[in-house]
Amino acid sequence: MLTPARFEDRRSLQVRLIVLRVLAVVCFAALAVGFWIVQIVQHEKYAEMAENNNRRTIPLRAPRGVLFDRDGRVLVNNADSFTIAVAREQSKTPKDLAGVSQRLAAALGVDERIIRTALQRRWSDGSFRPIPVIEHATFEQVAAVSARKLELPEVVIQEVPTRAYPDGGLAAHLFGYVSEIQPSQLGRAEFAGLQLGAWVGQTGVENTYNDVLMGQDGSRNVIIDQQQREREELQRDDPKDGDRLQLTIDLDLQRALEDAFKANGFSGAGVFMDPKTGEILAMTSQPEYDPNDFANGIDRAKMGELTTDALKPLMNRLIQGRYSPGSVFKILMATAGLAEGVITPETTFYCPGEATFYGQVFHCDKKDGHGTLDLRHAIEQSCNVYFFNVANRLKIDQIHDWAQKLGLVGKTGIDLPGEVESIVPSTEWARQTRKDPKWYPSETISVGIGQGPVTLTPIALATMMATVANGGTVVTPHVAKAVDKGSGWEALPPPAPKSFFALPPEVIDPVRDGLWMVVNGEGGTASRARVAGHDVVGKTGTAQVISREGAKAAQGKTDENLKDNAWFVFYAPKDNPQIAGVVFAEHEGHGGAASAPIVRYVLETFFAKQEHRPAPKFRIDADGTFTIITNPPPSPASGKGGGE
Repeated sequence: MLTPARFEDRRSLQVRLIVLRVLAVVCFAALAVGFWIVQIVQHEKYAEMAENNNRRTIPLRAPRGVLFDRDGRVLVNNADSFTIAVAREQSKTPKDLAGVSQRLAAALGVDERIIRTALQRRWSDGSFRPIPVIEHATFEQVAAVSARKLELPEVVIQEVPTRAYPDGGLAAHLFGYVSEIQPSQLGRAEFAGLQLGAWVGQTGVENTYNDVLMGQDGSRNVIIDQQQREREELQRDDPKDGDRLQLTIDLDLQRALEDAFKANGFSGAGVFMDPKTGEILAMTSQPEYDPNDFANGIDRAKMGELTTDALKPLMNRLIQGRYSPGSVFKILMATAGLAEGVITPETTFYCPGEATFYGQVFHCDKKDGHGTLDLRHAIEQSCNVYFFNVANRLKIDQIHDWAQKLGLVGKTGIDLPGEVESIVPSTEWARQTRKDPKWYPSETISVGIGQGPVTLTPIALATMMATVANGGTVVTPHVAKAVDKGSGWEALPPPAPKSFFALPPEVIDPVRDGLWMVVNGEGGTASRARVAGHDVVGKTGTAQVISREGAKAAQGKTDENLKDNAWFVFYAPKDNPQIAGVVFAEHEGHGGAASAPIVRYVLETFFAKQEHRPAPKFRIDADGTFTIITNPPPSPASGKGGGE
C-alpha cells in the first residue's frame, strides 16, 4: 500500500515524464518543420547554394581577328598561351588564399608578392571566376603546377589565345600592340562594357579597330569535387572569334621599306600611298619595337627600357612627330605664288648666295649662288633665295590658306590613334599661341623655305604630295580595306576626302615640271631616286634642327641630334600617278643622299611587282653606299633580263 509520500513522488514522476514526452514531441515537430522548410519551401535556394559550392566558371577568351595584307597574306595571327589561375569559391578575402600563394610561389620559383598582388588586384572579378596570377606561363611553369596537382587543388591551368606578330617588329607602329585593360581605361567609350582582365588594343590598328578585332569571350560552367577535379560540364558558351580585317598594306613594299631603313641604319619615318584613294601601301617609323613583348605580358625592365630609350621606339614618328620640312615646303610656296599671281613660271630672281630682307641676311645653301633662275629651275636646284623672294611677295595668311588646301594644316584623319596636328603659322595662330601676337614680315621669309614655326608630320607631307599628284583632292590616308564577319570579305567604304580644289594646269603643271627636273634634270638634287622607265617626280629637303647661330655655337660637337634632317617627297609616274609619299631620315643630312635611295628601292619593288619581274636587291658597299640591284623586264627577243 502506497503511503501518501510515495504517492506524491510517483505522481511527480509521471508529470515529469509527460512533460518530457511533450518536449520531445515539440522538438521533433520543430525539426520536422525545419526540414520541411529547408527541403521543400527553400529547396531551390539551398540546392543552388550547394551546387555553387561545387561549381566553377572557366572563362574562354575569344581569339582576336586575324590581320591580312591587300593580297590576302597573314600579317598578324594568334597563338596558344597558358594562364595559371587560382579558384577562390570558398574564400571571402585574399588572405584566405595565403597558403595557396605560398605553395604556388614555391612551386613556380617566383616571389610570393607577385601572386598576392594579382589576387588583390583581381579580387573584384566575378565570384566564381578563377583569378589569373601568372599569364603567358612558360611550359616549365605549367609542368610544375601539373606535377603538384594534389598539393595545389585550387590552382587551374587555362589555355588562352594570345596575339602573335610573326615578323616581330615589322610594321609595329601600324599594327600597334595589345595588353590588359588598365583600371584608368574602364568606362571609356572605346572600351565600354569591358572589365579588368580583358585584353585590348592599345595603339595602332589594334586600338582603332579593337571593337572589330576583339570578338566575344565565352565560358564553361563545370562541377568539381572536393579534390577540385572537374566532374561534369554544365554549360558551355563558346567564344566568338574577332572579325578578320584586311589592310591596304602591300607586304612586299612594307618589307622593302623597312629593309632599306635598317640597311642604312636610319631613324625616321616613311609612307607610300595611292594618291587617288589615300590607301596606305607601306608605312614605317624607325626605330621599331616588338609587339610580341606586350602580347606576352611585358615586364617592368623591358617597359622601362622602351620608355627611357633616347631614340623613342614607342613613338610613331609618321603621325606623332612634327618637324621642320625644309625645302620640301617649296612645293607649297611655288603653288601659292603661282595661284596668287605674285609670280609666273617665267619669273626670275638672281641668287648671289644670299639676300637681305628687312635688314636681315638670309643665306642660300649654295654659298656662291645659283645665278638667275626661273621657277622650274629654282625647284630643280632648290634655290633658297628664289623662294625667299616668293615669300616676300606673299602674306603669311595666303601661305596658310594654301597649306590648308593642300592638306598641310591640322590632322590628316588617318585611321590610327595619336595623330598630332601639323602647324603652318598664320596671324590667327600667332594671336592664339604667342605672348607677342604680332606677325612680323621677316618671319615669312623663313617660312618660305620651311623653317621657322612651320612644323609638319611626315603623313601630312605625303598627303600634300598625293594632292599635287591627283590635281587637288586632299585624300584621307587610311589602312583598313575590308572586313570578314564570317560570310566573306566586305569592302569598307573609304573615308571621304577632306577637301577638293581643282588646281589649274597653269598652276600645277610648272610645279610638276620642276619636280620632274629634281629627279631627272642635270642639276637635280635627287638623281638617286631615278627609276628607269618610270618618271619619278619629287623634292628633297634638308631641314636645320638648330639655327645657324646655334650651329656656330655647337661647332666641334659630335651630338647626332644637331645634324640636319633629310626629306624626300615624291610621286610616280609623272603623268599617271600611282604611288606617292615621303621618306624622312632623322639627323642624316641631305635628303638627296639619304632619303631618295630608300624611295627608289621601294619604287623599284612596286614597279617590278606590276611588271611580274624579280624584286630588286641591294648591297651596302665598303664606303657605306646603299647600292640597288635591279632586274629590268626581259627583252622580247631574248626573253632574258639582267643588269644593275
